[in-house]
Amino acid sequence: MTLPPIQDWWPHLSVDARHELLEKAPHLGDDVREEIREITGAVVGMREELSTEDLEYARTQVEEVD
Repeated sequence: MTLPPIQDWWPHLSVDARHELLEKAPHLGDDVREEIREITGAVVGMREELSTEDLEYARTQVEEVD
């Protein structure tokens, strides 16, 4: 499965999941994958990774919010 667009799920991730995502990037931890599934309904595979563009988006957004 392809990772849904980050703009669809990032705003709804918990703060803990955001920090986990940034710590483990480009890999997605279990908790992050589960939250993405709950938000979007998409099953996110264990091998899914953030693209460079998605990681940059996340870094930019966390600086604005957290």
